[in-house]
Amino acid sequence: MKVLVWNENRHEKTDPRVTEIYPGGLHNFIAGFLSDGDIEVSTATLDDENCGITEERLAETDVLVWWAHMCHHEVPDSVADMIQKAVLGGMGLVLLHSAHFSKIFKRLTGTTCSLKWRDGARERIWTIKPNHPIAKDVDETFVLDPEEMYGEPFDIPTPDEVVFMGWFAGGEVFRSGVTYRRGAGRIFYFQPGHEEYPTFRNKNVLKIIRNAVHWAKPEPGTHQIECTNPAPLEG
Repeated sequence: MKVLVWNENRHEKTDPRVTEIYPGGLHNFIAGFLSDGDIEVSTATLDDENCGITEERLAETDVLVWWAHMCHHEVPDSVADMIQKAVLGGMGLVLLHSAHFSKIFKRLTGTTCSLKWRDGARERIWTIKPNHPIAKDVDETFVLDPEEMYGEPFDIPTPDEVVFMGWFAGGEVFRSGVTYRRGAGRIFYFQPGHEEYPTFRNKNVLKIIRNAVHWAKPEPGTHQIECTNPAPLEG
């Protein structure tokens, strides 16, 4: 399985706290965890040529992992076009944290994807669909302290599945892990992952991302549905 981990890689260049927590960038940290015998991982960042995204590269990618925060507008529409086409054709997509506001997630959901937010809060995440493949070997509940608060209402279409729910010390709740299917592609959005906190060092968070990559990979024989102009079968 081939996985591409994409990251803005801007905070790492401007905030020493982020560099200290994730030396080499979030993309390399996540890629280092995912890389093993059955997963071949490569990375790309916003400042790469064309964001490191080409049709050829996406054609060789089974799952794209996307972390973004403050530079969604810098991703060209042409890149979002390519990713959308690849997802509809069967490529998996895992979106992390502020990627809820990325061009590609908005496009695939057709909504604003807006939400409530507040810096620095204690979050308890509950696994509410424990038999889901993405929840395999994940604790029933675990705490991230601190994590950035994301709260409802979350302007997304009704998910196919809500796998995880988050509760914050301020009283807010959030659909922290949701799935969609678009065309032949599978999509998982996962809320935790603020760059200033060591969220991606949490064992449950890492399990969830790994499980999501395996869940989202294309099934054999999947492809985008082709609508043609056939001749009548019957007179």
